Amino acid sequence: MDQGAQPLRDIAAPGVKAQGDLLRELRTEVANLLGRNSYNFPGAQPVSFARRHLEELRREDYYVCEKSDGIRYLLYLTSDENGQRVHYLVDRKNDYWWLSQRTSTSRWRQDRAAFHTGTLIDGELVMDTFPNGEKAPVFLVFDLLALDGKAEVLSRPLDKRLGYFKEHVMKPYKSLFSAFPEELRYQAFKVEMKEMQFSYGIEMMFREVLPTLKHQNDGLIFTCRTSPYQFGTDQHILKWKAPHENTIDFRLKLNFPVVEPNELERADGITEPFVDYDSVPDARLLIFTGNDRGKPSYEELKEPLYLTEAEWETLKEWNDPLQDSIIECCLDEEKRWRLYRFRDDKTEANHVSTVNSVMGSIKDAVSEADLLHAAKGIKDSWKLRQQQHGGH
Repeated sequence: MDQGAQPLRDIAAPGVKAQGDLLRELRTEVANLLGRNSYNFPGAQPVSFARRHLEELRREDYYVCEKSDGIRYLLYLTSDENGQRVHYLVDRKNDYWWLSQRTSTSRWRQDRAAFHTGTLIDGELVMDTFPNGEKAPVFLVFDLLALDGKAEVLSRPLDKRLGYFKEHVMKPYKSLFSAFPEELRYQAFKVEMKEMQFSYGIEMMFREVLPTLKHQNDGLIFTCRTSPYQFGTDQHILKWKAPHENTIDFRLKLNFPVVEPNELERADGITEPFVDYDSVPDARLLIFTGNDRGKPSYEELKEPLYLTEAEWETLKEWNDPLQDSIIECCLDEEKRWRLYRFRDDKTEANHVSTVNSVMGSIKDAVSEADLLHAAKGIKDSWKLRQQQHGGH
């Protein structure tokens, strides 16, 4: 089987990255499609769940879904200058990855001779793992920004946006592979809609949905049912993580000590003080305080990153450049910042506003038990609103 007829193997590098003029054209094209003056990544970003949001869930209608531990992408369906279908995955760095493999979007319309263009779909690419050990890429859709050149869907509430996607994209997609099931194995990835529950279906999420997932998960996402799509930070998309899993992305700054040579080093001809790259460095965590314009600015967290000797030895063995890396960190039981993972998919640390939000979540943590306890009140309030609006 040739490479063009295989599913994706690396969800972090899903295709050929657009460069130069092509990248600028694509960013401009998408900005124009969405009616934006900004050429930055347009995807909505959640805020961290805090205790005050329990009242928000009682006051407003929200959907809840699992928070996949995959890679966030926008799927852009378009055509080239020859009218041929072209598909890109757009990551949070606002890089565009051309999908060289076959993609099932080629016939995502009721008319199988046609295909969608000017369509932007929000989702997450994950790698499902099956009992026999096989892996398969899946694009989980959770929102829609534009459909066939029209971005009016942005102003529609979430349930309407999902309805448009289901009717105009997902339904013909399923119909196609129902008629030609053998084609599915040649696609770059399978497409599914992320399963949404009413916000009070929290027990179902913890007891039934999360334990049966085929991919990694690191929390829940609550999204307001009635809100329009919001570029950038959206106060009505709430990211819940178990208190011990709340993390922050920092820029890593390593300060290495300058030491005097010992007797052995002097015997080897080293007579001047030198930078000691072997010992555990003073690892500082930087918070982004600037904006997208001008020179980046940072604020140093008071507490350093805690690195053990063993961790530092492992990092040295990687032989990767560590200085200025973006790293995801969590607090341990002793309230020390620990390295969780490197964020190669990000070019910048979390903004100070995000850091403050996560810090608030850590300080005012909402546990799984707290969510389960609040579920009845959330359901009662939801049902009352339905009655007041005639059941709609």
